[in-house]
Amino acid sequence: MEYEIIVGLEVHVELSTKSKIYCSCTTDFGGEPNTHICPVCTGMPGVLPVLNKKVVEYAVKTGLATNCSIAKYSKQDRKNYFYPDLPKAYQISQYDLPLCRDGYIDIEVEGRTKRIGITRIHIEEDAGKLVHDQNETGTLIDYNRCGVPLIEIVTEPDMRSAQEARAFVESLRNILRYIDVSDCKMQEGSLRVDVNLSVRPKGQKEFGTRTEMKNLNSIRSMVRAIESEAKRQIEVIESGGIIVQETRRWDEHKGVSCSMRTKEEAHDYRYFPEPDLMPIVVDEEWKEEIKRSLPELPDARRKRYVNEYGLPGHDAFILTSSKALADFFEEAAGKCNNAKAVSNFILGDVSRILNDKGMEAEDIPFPAEYLAKLVKLVDQGTISTTIAKKVLEIMFEQKKDPQEIVREEGLEVVSDEKALAEVVKKVISNNTKLVEDYKKGKDKVFGFLVGQAMKETKGKANPRLLNKILKEELDKI
Repeated sequence: MEYEIIVGLEVHVELSTKSKIYCSCTTDFGGEPNTHICPVCTGMPGVLPVLNKKVVEYAVKTGLATNCSIAKYSKQDRKNYFYPDLPKAYQISQYDLPLCRDGYIDIEVEGRTKRIGITRIHIEEDAGKLVHDQNETGTLIDYNRCGVPLIEIVTEPDMRSAQEARAFVESLRNILRYIDVSDCKMQEGSLRVDVNLSVRPKGQKEFGTRTEMKNLNSIRSMVRAIESEAKRQIEVIESGGIIVQETRRWDEHKGVSCSMRTKEEAHDYRYFPEPDLMPIVVDEEWKEEIKRSLPELPDARRKRYVNEYGLPGHDAFILTSSKALADFFEEAAGKCNNAKAVSNFILGDVSRILNDKGMEAEDIPFPAEYLAKLVKLVDQGTISTTIAKKVLEIMFEQKKDPQEIVREEGLEVVSDEKALAEVVKKVISNNTKLVEDYKKGKDKVFGFLVGQAMKETKGKANPRLLNKILKEELDKI
């Protein structure tokens, strides 16, 4: 029997505000345990929370960027549960009146576009962090993260594969970075994903029983967890078993999930309105002000790159996957008027070097103007594409202007016809068999001979002139 996977996600995003959601403690990552805390975020008796307005602004901003309706009136609620990392024994969150509802993000998977619904986006406070002692003598608690502001983005169960879930999280992360509400560093816990998953026989309308896997902190882990859990559920059903609604923990090292506890329902949390906080009112004027602050979003930018610069859709998609990369591209393209060449450099050698060095687009050590100058040097015939690759490597190491590098290293193109003619004659005399093949109609040999001549000049030969001289010399034979 064929089965269909049903996936819905709950994405928790730490907001990049300077202070916590209900107190003035810093939200900086790291620091010695329990140094970014105060009586409010550690739940001391008698203290009162004060809502950080920036948190509401960032939540509304996210809602507008993901096509949500923004509630004019919403409130905050107490979500009650007992766990060591929650000092108050309740979490301030939102239950029945969230800030944002009924949005969507369009994703692209295997050349097709699919719309993934967003049920709601609400604000809440983060819990602390349990640190399991290496000597296995106990568990320690670091409350630095307590009260760090979160938004929770809950999707509709619209995804049908791990790849669709990957595309959604990547698109969402991209949007969040564009609007600058979070750094989305999954390795630091700034973005965490809970996966709700069920399977059903193909053609069946009713959903199967779902399980939840919590706090997946990398896209790779999420994809593996979805594929593994889907396989597990299908095997249980095929063997005559029953899927139990439960919360499961993903073990990245073993590549399997294991049961943690039965899945909680809303009534288990005994939600009730937070009595210490006023309702949240977002008037039309403030909403429009936030809307005007939104930058050009990835989808719009991608379409513009195709229309304005004539780039292929795939190239535009990769360039706009990072705001820093897109900004760098646009600045360089504007200074050299050769957008395609700039795109080729960024998608090729720049990306390769960034990957090799473990760097992000934000870490490119030279200004976009330098890449524009490098493209101009190639377009003007001052250096070859091969030499440009070498210059780019030096730019990453020394952060120097490419014109300065070319001058210091003596990398200008060789355009001396007599010198190139001598090189060509040497290549021909060293490859007599290949020359015969060329004369017999094997045109591909020509490219190899050009490569040999380039090798002789260490890549500095003027390619157009070299091609011309080589063809003339071959025609004489």
